[in-house]
Amino acid sequence: MEDLYTYERELINKGIKLIAGVDEVGRGPLVGPVVTACVILPVDYKLEGLTDSKKLTPKKRDYFYDILQKDAISISVGIKDEKVIDEVNILEATKLAMKEAINTSPVKPEHVLIDAVKLDIDIPSTSIIKGDAKSLSIAAASVIAKVTRDRMMDELDKQYPMYGFKDHKGYPTKKHIEAINQYGIIDEHRKSFGPVKEYLDKNK
Repeated sequence: MEDLYTYERELINKGIKLIAGVDEVGRGPLVGPVVTACVILPVDYKLEGLTDSKKLTPKKRDYFYDILQKDAISISVGIKDEKVIDEVNILEATKLAMKEAINTSPVKPEHVLIDAVKLDIDIPSTSIIKGDAKSLSIAAASVIAKVTRDRMMDELDKQYPMYGFKDHKGYPTKKHIEAINQYGIIDEHRKSFGPVKEYLDKNK
């Protein structure tokens, strides 16, 4: 567990206690929002097996999600939908969603650990490449963001079962692209993303 707590430990040793982890989910899908989470864990928090959400099974993610909801000092989420993504691009939308998650945190962090992205914020921050596999706080944020977004895609799947959102969560799988070509696109599709844009160009 200790290796996932190196960044947090350094800050705690400097007297910084309220450390937030921030991560995003949903930069690659063709449909739906980008979702971010900001999570502050108690000092010296341990949760056996918690790591980057991409390495966890859906069942494990749900399990950790429930524990984190109970244990975390604070959890907040930022969401930017496909319209914002199409308007400003996915990286800028991700930054806006991350700032939203930080700004709406019920407890203001003293330091923010962010996965990969650099943010212009008024709180000291550290950007960590592959942070969700190196920092427990970021790993916690990745689980919250992933479960939040996956549940949104499951709801969308109920409205549009023919696209298979429940299985691929909006990512550009073969099945998803075939469904776009067969059924067209829905409002939630990102019009600026490759396969969706190609479909729109073809069907002008």
